[in-house]
Amino acid sequence: MSLTAGTIVKLQTAREVPPSGFFLTDGDQDVLLHYSEIVGSRPEPGDEVEVFIHYDTEDRLAATMRRPALTLGGLARLKVADINPRMGCFLEIGLGRQLLLPNAELPEEREFRPRVGDEVFVRMAHDKIGRLVAKLAVEEDLAPLVFAAPAAWHNSRVSGWVTKTLKMGSFVLVDGGVTGFGVYGMIPASERSRTLHLGERVEARVTFIREDGRVNLSMYERKEVGRVEDVERVLAFLRERSNGAMPYSDETPADIVKQKFGISKSAFKRALGKLMRDGLVVQKGSWTHLAGSGPESGDGN
Repeated sequence: MSLTAGTIVKLQTAREVPPSGFFLTDGDQDVLLHYSEIVGSRPEPGDEVEVFIHYDTEDRLAATMRRPALTLGGLARLKVADINPRMGCFLEIGLGRQLLLPNAELPEEREFRPRVGDEVFVRMAHDKIGRLVAKLAVEEDLAPLVFAAPAAWHNSRVSGWVTKTLKMGSFVLVDGGVTGFGVYGMIPASERSRTLHLGERVEARVTFIREDGRVNLSMYERKEVGRVEDVERVLAFLRERSNGAMPYSDETPADIVKQKFGISKSAFKRALGKLMRDGLVVQKGSWTHLAGSGPESGDGN
């Protein structure tokens, strides 16, 4: 047989070659098991050893008795250990060396790319010259592993990992726990409270369970719950300002509202309406004032 990088095989110990290690063989091809790659006791010539085949730092086939988190063709969630802007992300694989997720696999928008500590679902594959690389797991890879969300999940809060993120929304693999691998879901852009990047851990609310068992998600609370939080957020913002006033009102553009308060324009208007009905704030032109704070406006920053 031909030894293939990324696979786990059983080979026979052929001979020891100090100070390097042992040569293992499949009968046709030899590969070095370095002393540093031995787990447990050293093998003796003739012993059968189970090893993972990989490439060493000089691009030579080598063997290790360590067990990787992923093998050729398999799928796993791996942590981003390092980032090289020119090459891509290096993923921790449990061998004391990392697996490259090339830039070609990453989103074009840099704000959507993973950061150190994020975790991404990937497959192990060979690049054009046979080296081991990671390929981002796509929907077709994940779909056979997920299960349909139970009806009880509606309006519940769930956590998961961002598997793909675009301007129109972010796809999330929601934790399955003891139930299974997970549930596939999506957070539309309008339901994101901030930009999400690939591999990020996110918490969201299940807003809808589709017929195919997938879920729609929102990072916002239900209106009746979120309204209270929005009111408190706006009121706290006003109270922190020395003049008790802010240059934001019903007329403020939605993008500025999102930037300043992290909520939608409609949620902002509902919060202002509640505060005005309760007599806590008043609006004067494009400004909002704490009741009794006077018309002083300051510089508006």
